Parts: sequence; C-alpha cells; structure tokens
Amino acid sequence: MAHGHGRCCCCGEEAAAVGGDRGAAWGLYLRIDRQRLQCLNELREGSGALVFRAWEERGDRAQFVESDDDEELLFNIPFTGNVKLKGVIVMGEDDGTHPAEMRLFKNIPHMSFDDAAREPDQMFSLNRDPMGELEYPTKIARFSNVYHLSIHFPKNFGAETTKIFYIGLKGEWTEAHRHEVTICNYEASANPADHKLEQITPQTHFIS
Repeated sequence: MAHGHGRCCCCGEEAAAVGGDRGAAWGLYLRIDRQRLQCLNELREGSGALVFRAWEERGDRAQFVESDDDEELLFNIPFTGNVKLKGVIVMGEDDGTHPAEMRLFKNIPHMSFDDAAREPDQMFSLNRDPMGELEYPTKIARFSNVYHLSIHFPKNFGAETTKIFYIGLKGEWTEAHRHEVTICNYEASANPADHKLEQITPQTHFIS
C-alpha cells in the first residue's frame, strides 16, 4: 500500500506509530447515537451508518453507502454528549462516484436537503481519497461544542450516484451534564411543607 509519505511532514511520525495513535484519535464513531443517525437519499436503508467505524477498518470495501436518486447525500449525526470536532476523513472510489464537496453544519437536528441550502459552518473541496489518507481539519473554535453534526455532500466528480466507504471523525468527547437542569427545576418548585419540617428538626436533633 503506497502512502506517498513525501506529501506532509507528519506522515513519517504516523507511520512510526504503526497507525495505533492515529487510529485512537479517530474514535468519535463510538460516541454517535446510532439509533437516531440518519442518512438521506441512501440507496439501501441503514447503509449510511456503516461508514462510521474504526479507522483500522476503513479498508473494508464491503461496507459503503451509495446515493439513490442523484449524487447528493446528507448525514444527520447526533452524539451522546458534546464533541470538539477536529478533523474529517472521507474515503471513496478513485472515480467519478467520489464526493467532490463536503459541507458541515453543527447543532441543527433533523436537517433536510432544503435546510442544507443555508450557509454551512465550514465547507471543503474534496480530493479523491480511495485509501482514507486525507484529513480535512475543521475550524476548532467553531466546532468546539457540537451535540449534532450534519454532513452534506452536494456533488461528486461526475457520476450519477455518490459512493462513500468510510467517514472518519476526529476530536474530543465530553459527557452532557443535563441532570443539573433537573435539580434547578426541582429547587424552583419547592414544597412549602418542607419548611415545616425544618422547624421540627431542631427539637428532635438529640435523637441522633
């Protein structure tokens, strides 16, 4: 497998790590809420979820998603917490079915193709990447608190349909602390009867 290490200064370091460190960096697929993951315009239902897997398994050509009516694909990706997204890899065929453009949107659940007409948070022109080697770095400040990511592929390199084998997501995940809101709501609706107990407590304190 030829990697073309001369393209960047970091490739030698990654090769020395035998891919282990890099594979660990692309672990955000484990933080996707797969029950709510959507892929619009997929030819086979459920195939869109197959492209989010371990970096080491990106070469499995049996798992892919292909578009149906035209070349567009739209992924709605909910996470199980908050994510700081740092990079994306998109792996396809070395032909016209490879997506040519990627548009990222943050925190817009249930996006449709009509919604995708708006200005994206970041857009990339893609190169053909049949080996899953090219990383597209995000503007981290813009993607530092993401609970839902939408990825729109509006066009490819000239084929009637688009085919994607692997999408890698690199970044950091933190657990969402939603229980704090519940506590605030409980305190805001305190029962007046609770204050009567406070008056009784000092009288019975000697029992403890």
